[in-house]
Amino acid sequence: MSEITIGALSKRSGVKIPTIRYYETIGLMDEPPRTAGGQRRYLDHHLQRLRFIRHGRDLGFSLEDLRALQSLSDNPDQSCEAADAIASQQLVEVERRLKGLRALRSELKRMVQSCAHGTVGECRVIETLSDHSLCNHAHWKPEN
Repeated sequence: MSEITIGALSKRSGVKIPTIRYYETIGLMDEPPRTAGGQRRYLDHHLQRLRFIRHGRDLGFSLEDLRALQSLSDNPDQSCEAADAIASQQLVEVERRLKGLRALRSELKRMVQSCAHGTVGECRVIETLSDHSLCNHAHWKPEN
């Protein structure tokens, strides 16, 4: 690949331009060389790195986890034990979220099934939302 602009990098990677700049600012991506006019010019390794980050984010890895995984990938002859540990921890977190989502689904189903489809004054959904003590699920909130 020849040198490309940030716009072309964004299109090829599916990552928005402000996000690319943010990743550069925090050191997750190397800053690219610039033209004499100061325009960024990206190379193939920038696209590869950006795709790595995007895929990792899609799998729920934190930026710090991705930083650690990138560091590991820069030393391909070492054991992958640390990478396995990071992925295993992410799996534990996903399992925790799934458990919470299943409880949430169950509560929502219960709320909808107990609704008599009458008036809002008699609505079980509104009543349950107004009085949390009527809920059967544990207090769970999704992570941002």
